[in-house]
Amino acid sequence: MDEDLAIINNNTRNQKIKDFFNKNKKLLILIFGFLLIIIISFYSFQIYQDKKKESLSNKFNNAIINHKNGDNSKILSEMVEIVKNEDGTYSPLALYYLIDNSLIDNKDDVNELFDILINKTSLESEIKNLIIYKKSLFNANSSNENDLLEILNPVINSNSVWKSHSLYLMAEYFYSKDEKQKSKEFFEQILNVENANLDIIKEAQKRLNRDLSE
Repeated sequence: MDEDLAIINNNTRNQKIKDFFNKNKKLLILIFGFLLIIIISFYSFQIYQDKKKESLSNKFNNAIINHKNGDNSKILSEMVEIVKNEDGTYSPLALYYLIDNSLIDNKDDVNELFDILINKTSLESEIKNLIIYKKSLFNANSSNENDLLEILNPVINSNSVWKSHSLYLMAEYFYSKDEKQKSKEFFEQILNVENANLDIIKEAQKRLNRDLSE
C-alpha cells in the first residue's frame, strides 16, 4: 500500500512539473534566452576589453621605443591619446612618461590630463590617491595655498597611505613661505596618522625639533 502511494505521489509530482513547463514554456524560453544574451554579452565585453588593453599596451610600448630611438614626432599625441582612453593601467603610465621626460610644457594641459585620471578613469582608491598626490607635486611650485589644499583635501581627509605624504608636502610648502605656525601644525598632524610613512615621521620630527621648536 505504501509503495502504491509513493508511486502515485511520484507520478503526481512529475505531472505537475510537466504541466508547469507546458504552461510556462514561453516565459521559460524568454528567461533562458535573456540569460544566454547576458552571458554572451559579458564574455564579448571581456574579449573587447582584453583586445583594447592589448592594443594600448602595444601603442604605449611602441611609442616609448620610437621616442628612445629619437623619433619624437608622435610621442606627445600618442601618449595623450592613451591617457584619454581612461585605462587603469596605461593611462597613468602615459602621463607619468610625459611628465618625467618633460614632453609637455603647458600646465593647464597637464592638469587636464590629471583630471581625466582622477575623475573619469576607473582606478583603485590608493592608485587614485597617488595620482592626486602627484598632481599636487606638479603644482606645488606655482599654486597658492587654497589651490594646493583643494587638490590634496581628498587625500588629507582620508585614511590613505598617501595621507602623511600629503601632509608633509603642505608642511614644507608653508615652511618655504615662512609661515611657520601653519607648517608646524601640518608636521604635528603627521605624528598622529596611524599608517604614516616611517621616513616621513622621522623627517617631520626632525623638522619640528630642529626648526620649529619654541
